[in-house]
Amino acid sequence: MDFMSYAFAIVALIIGTVIGFYIRKKSDEKNVAGAKANAEAIVDDAIKQAQNLKREALFEAKEENIKYRNEVEQELKERRNEANRTENRLIQKEENLEIKSNNLDKRELNLEAKEDDFSKRRDGLVNEEAKIQALIDAQKTELEKISMLSRDEARKIIMDETEQELSHEIAIMIRDADQKANDEADRNAKNIILQAIQRSASDIVTENTVTIVHLPNDDMKGRIIGREGRNIRTLESLTGIDLIIDDTPEAVVISGFDPIRRQIAKLALEKLIQDGRIHPARIEEMVDRARKEIDEKIREVGEEATFDVGVHSLHPDLIKILGRLSYRTSYGQNVLKHSIEVAKLAGVMAGELGEDIALAKRAGLLHDIGKALDHEIEGSHVEIGAEIANKYNEPEIVVNSIASHHGDTLPTSTTAVLVAAADALSAARPGARSESLENYIRRLEKLEEISNSFTGVSQSYAIQAGREIRVMVKPNEVNDAQSVRIARDIKKRIEEEMNYPGNIKVTVIRETRAIEYAK
Repeated sequence: MDFMSYAFAIVALIIGTVIGFYIRKKSDEKNVAGAKANAEAIVDDAIKQAQNLKREALFEAKEENIKYRNEVEQELKERRNEANRTENRLIQKEENLEIKSNNLDKRELNLEAKEDDFSKRRDGLVNEEAKIQALIDAQKTELEKISMLSRDEARKIIMDETEQELSHEIAIMIRDADQKANDEADRNAKNIILQAIQRSASDIVTENTVTIVHLPNDDMKGRIIGREGRNIRTLESLTGIDLIIDDTPEAVVISGFDPIRRQIAKLALEKLIQDGRIHPARIEEMVDRARKEIDEKIREVGEEATFDVGVHSLHPDLIKILGRLSYRTSYGQNVLKHSIEVAKLAGVMAGELGEDIALAKRAGLLHDIGKALDHEIEGSHVEIGAEIANKYNEPEIVVNSIASHHGDTLPTSTTAVLVAAADALSAARPGARSESLENYIRRLEKLEEISNSFTGVSQSYAIQAGREIRVMVKPNEVNDAQSVRIARDIKKRIEEEMNYPGNIKVTVIRETRAIEYAK
């Protein structure tokens, strides 16, 4: 039973498979037929599309061909037009060249005619020139016979007369130009100086170095000298000065070249006298204390001077050197006060002229800085001052102002000239400085000697404390024009041969008097 079931199942399976196969085969045949039909339809459709594409491509190609043909024809047409225009221009140029050629031919003919005419005229002028020269020679010969002078002699006479006339005219021109320039310069200078003086007016102070210490009594002299002179020797060795004790009642004289040392000795001696204990150890203590006080005072005075003038950023050592000037005098004038005054004057004048005011004040304040060390360093105060300014990196204009304020070197800036002018103004004003009688008389005699050395001068007088020299000339030997030259020459001689503060006015006077007596 089971076997039959299995057999029946297998047979059924086989039969089912055969039936399925047959059915699938029929289905595949139908699918293949449908596929062939679809393929044929696709092919037909593709053929139709290809034909359409071909027709479109042929149409586009024809249109492109027509467009290209039109462009080529347009380009050819433009080229033909351009060629025609070029041909027309060439024809026009050719016609112009022919016209110009004809004109050149005409001009050439005219030039040839003018050249022939010029040659004829030139020949005529040469002949006329020869005739004129012959007439001139004949006239010169006749003139020489009539005047009894040769040509060289006549030329010399004419040249001498011309030179005299020109000399007179030149002298008049020099006089007029000098007068005009002096008037203008005096007016401008007076305005600037007056403004400077008004804005920086200061008291006139003339100082002398104090070298006398007053004592309470004459017994103090013995105590200052000490046993066997040990006190005075100690004081002199510590301060580097000489202490003079003579018969002057209740006074001791301090002598020395260095003003700082004199001041230290004076202060130390005053402290010793006030303290009453005078012996070598105490003297050493007081001298050391006095030195410290003077150093501090020097620094304070230097700072006050910079603040007063308005000059800042000075080197501390330079400020101390500046403060030393408060103990230095020149012809009785305190050098620090003189420097402050010069700085203010230079600053005001610089402001009026549009220059750097701060730089002018700085140069004016430091212009005499060398006088603080001229007792310690060899050389003039100008050289020492320039070296100090260089050492502390001061501006070149300041260095040149220091070096040139006495004319030792040429000024290289307006500031240097202003400092020199302010220095002369501060030193030359009445009462600023004292001068020995011997130097004063020597300067007056030198002025009169220079003036009397010129030809035609009869007398000369130095007046106004040597600020003016008046020269009387002989009216028969010197005319007005020559008077101008004499004044100029005297001025040059004074500038070259003399040293003097301020300015010296030279006045030449020529006087002619006609006197008759009625009888």
